[in-house]
Amino acid sequence: MTLIELVQAEAQRLKEAGVSFGHGTTNAFDEAAWLVLWALGLPLEALEPNAQKTLGDEQLAKARALVTERIETRRPAAYLTREAWLQNVPFYVDERVIVPRSFIAELLADGEQEGTLDAWLSDRTQRVLDLCTGNGSLAVIAALAYPEVTVDAADISDDALAVARINVDRHRLGARITLLKSDLLDGVRGPYDLIVCNPPYVNAQSMAALPPEYRAEPALALAGGTDGMDLVRRILRDAPARMSPEAVLVLEIGHERSNFERAFPRAEVAWLPTSAGDDQVLLMTRDALQRL
Repeated sequence: MTLIELVQAEAQRLKEAGVSFGHGTTNAFDEAAWLVLWALGLPLEALEPNAQKTLGDEQLAKARALVTERIETRRPAAYLTREAWLQNVPFYVDERVIVPRSFIAELLADGEQEGTLDAWLSDRTQRVLDLCTGNGSLAVIAALAYPEVTVDAADISDDALAVARINVDRHRLGARITLLKSDLLDGVRGPYDLIVCNPPYVNAQSMAALPPEYRAEPALALAGGTDGMDLVRRILRDAPARMSPEAVLVLEIGHERSNFERAFPRAEVAWLPTSAGDDQVLLMTRDALQRL
């Protein structure tokens, strides 16, 4: 059996098993390719040049065993491989954190494109806060995208901060990224010129309906209360006191736009375009936050 034939066969197994995607891949073929290549010790880009390579029995067994584990445990693939990628940047992950998938990463990495984040920043943007940092991925991507800034990465979870430390050290950014334990904004000082935040925002009804792959992640990092806005209310209330006069807050709310607009009917927001559409990530200036 060739490599491409194995990937296709394992993709069919994943599809028939009814596993859920969304933790780095969106379909069975990509998930199978990730798992098969990782099991064989090959990088993700190795599929095309090695597609017709014939595999031995030991290789086949190893790859099939990993896919079987994915099906039987319903754990996200990133927990099995201990690695996730965001904007082509590799990150260590394990069950102490959710698998990184924030659309804010696109805005940080592609900031120079017209209409995205750079339009709201200036050469005075020096201090950045990654609030609810999780595994530290947004802090790392911000530091890589803007070499002149320093970043505070804050989270309430000691486990999350331990994983974030692994990733900060992995990318050799310890001199520019400071990890802080903080209950939202209570333990940070500022003033910050940019705050990015992918907070827990899943509403209670959606939490109850999550597939097993999402229930394998820490509920602390997902659950946002009845309407998903419990933590968002605190963030919007407390953010202005931690922001410089020209600062902006970039907040991801996923599929909760309707709940956000019901909770904050007077909010003056800019919706930022991402690959998931223009209703997943919003931006608010300090002045707009003070007018709430």
